[in-house]
Amino acid sequence: MSSITVDLGGASTGEMVDVLSVIASELAQRAVPDSAGLCKELSETLAAATDQLEAALAGMVGVVDRAGEVKRWGYPSTQAWLRHQLGMRDSRAKERLTLARQRDRLAEVTERWAVGDLSFGYAATIAGAVARLDDEDCQAAEEILLGLADQDCSAGKVAAFGKRIRDVIAERDGIETPDGDVKRGYERSWIDSTRSLDGGRYVKGWLNAEDAAIWDGTLAPLAKPAGADDRRDLSERTAAALTSVLAGGHKATRVTVICDLDTLTGGTTPARLTDGTPIPAEQVRRIALNAGLSPLLLGPGQHPLYLGHTVRIATGAQRRVLQTMYPTCAVQGCEVPGTLCEVDHVHGWALGRSPTDIDQLVLTCGWHNRFKHSHPDQIQIDRDPVNGRYTYRLRPPPDRRPVTAIGRPPPWPREFPQRRTGEPAQPRAPRPTQTAA
Repeated sequence: MSSITVDLGGASTGEMVDVLSVIASELAQRAVPDSAGLCKELSETLAAATDQLEAALAGMVGVVDRAGEVKRWGYPSTQAWLRHQLGMRDSRAKERLTLARQRDRLAEVTERWAVGDLSFGYAATIAGAVARLDDEDCQAAEEILLGLADQDCSAGKVAAFGKRIRDVIAERDGIETPDGDVKRGYERSWIDSTRSLDGGRYVKGWLNAEDAAIWDGTLAPLAKPAGADDRRDLSERTAAALTSVLAGGHKATRVTVICDLDTLTGGTTPARLTDGTPIPAEQVRRIALNAGLSPLLLGPGQHPLYLGHTVRIATGAQRRVLQTMYPTCAVQGCEVPGTLCEVDHVHGWALGRSPTDIDQLVLTCGWHNRFKHSHPDQIQIDRDPVNGRYTYRLRPPPDRRPVTAIGRPPPWPREFPQRRTGEPAQPRAPRPTQTAA
């Protein structure tokens, strides 16, 4: 068993994080004690320590977010970085980002959270409740919600009371809807969408001035009353206008089903949608009775043959082929569906090296398409020799330390030996220390 000695007062933040990562790795691989009573006690202590680590993480994420650092690494937003690089679910990433952005406005919450006097759950709940309040209302809400937490109200009750605070403030200020997101000062638009139990969908969001102008110019003409007998209110007409635009207006919505010729002639091999959803062979044959069919010719090794000429814009036929090959953006880890992506020339049209031929094209989301053009040295291009598909992988900025296999900088400074070597740690210089073994 190895030991680590660290000067807690003189160690840098990076050194403390490195030591902590080693301790966490060792603890995770230890056998769990047999005593249930001991496990309960240790769980409570470990949970409290984890909450304090979350406080430190929120501060670091806040610095990354304010500096826009993630854009240099090829991520469109801090939330996308938390999802893809740190492996968080979207709801978890959103919660951590809200904490990072609100901690500077919640002085008492931040202080109590850091010393272990307030749990992560209460801190996240209060941060979410005040995210849409101005600074003055934020301070008043913080005091009220902390008082509820001190009275042992559950985090759910604190969240419900926080929503009520927003409603009261909206009524006071004469705001019909309690969003108030314009007060955030965000430049980026956002939309939240959740499905209801009956199959419907709740939608709310915020559009910046540019996107709002597009909204008004597109939907306003379609949201006008259809005639004197149209008794729908503006909200209902706007919803109908949005649905009309999403459905392509009078044009029929097209769904692409990919199948083998053998399936259409009686075989049992299932077909699939462009997102990979399987379709039973019998159902495919029923769909084919009323659907348009178009062949996709494949060459040796299942490589699509050339469908277009050396022109700038990919044809509709080429896009349909690409959608069968790329269910999502070609950048590893990006989840934008291929149907919403742009056609990208693998080696760059402007460089004169990539004709608009099917084996030189991929699908990438708008963000990564522009990032690849402006940061070509941060994109690694690989091609699968079996299916011919390209994969783009993000590289770190050139002024950063090399990354490990899991995408993180090498964790060990020289003064700390690798775990399980059996060698004692060598501090930089002898001095009075506090020790953690």
